[in-house]
Amino acid sequence: MTFLARAPRRAPDWLREPLLHFIVFGGVLFGIDHFVVGSADDPHTIVVGADVDREARETFKASRGREPNASELEALHRVWLDNEVLYREGLALQVDKGDPAIRERVIFKALSVIDSNVQLPATDDKVLRAWFEGHRDKYDEPARYDFEEATLSGDNSEAAVREFATALNDGMPGDARAGLRVFKGRPHASLVESYGPEFARTLAAAQPNTWQALRTRDGWRVMRLDAITPAKPAVFEALRGVVLHDWIDATAAEQRTAVVRALTNKYKVTYEAPAQGDIE
Repeated sequence: MTFLARAPRRAPDWLREPLLHFIVFGGVLFGIDHFVVGSADDPHTIVVGADVDREARETFKASRGREPNASELEALHRVWLDNEVLYREGLALQVDKGDPAIRERVIFKALSVIDSNVQLPATDDKVLRAWFEGHRDKYDEPARYDFEEATLSGDNSEAAVREFATALNDGMPGDARAGLRVFKGRPHASLVESYGPEFARTLAAAQPNTWQALRTRDGWRVMRLDAITPAKPAVFEALRGVVLHDWIDATAAEQRTAVVRALTNKYKVTYEAPAQGDIE
């Protein structure tokens, strides 16, 4: 069963980094050399096959510890499709000469042809400041958290964890029934990724130096907030050179993306439904 290519959605932040697009990761994203998927009879048809879907899921899970959600999986398909279009356009331009069967180099050479025609618009401080303000999360120093976890062995039910937190606050040595883990300078985003948004909100509002039973995405934990280092806004003037470099990279990546997406319109793109065994 196949269906026509889906309408594009906004990719997650981690997939919108300029250097991610059109780079073949040799197994970091996909083992692309193993999945040259398409129709032998119709060079203008691209099939995003079940093997691509499976490899995307497995690689994402291996690197991030969980299954990709629908938008993340679609973004991974989009990166694979961009590279497949570049590969086919590279073959059409005969840039494969001297590089037989080396897919990565064909893609790179096709991208180089596109890059040679990229013309960046003029920029000034007004443009750079606007871009800086729109990407402050990239430059602002986030609030950071120092905290400790008493890793209770055995019963980790809410009742047991709350009882242990009370005992620690009453003077029981932290190593009496548990190991101690110390975390320094963890940013908010790291807390969300590791423990979940509910935990991050609760820890940020916690009373320092007091053991608490906190719910995480993996269950109840005994935690103590030690200190919070406040967030520090970035200053444009101090980072202008960095901002200019990032703006150039991002703008060039946007133009490359536009060209490749326009080339994609030459092809009929279909998606194979994943095999039943691949859906959990």
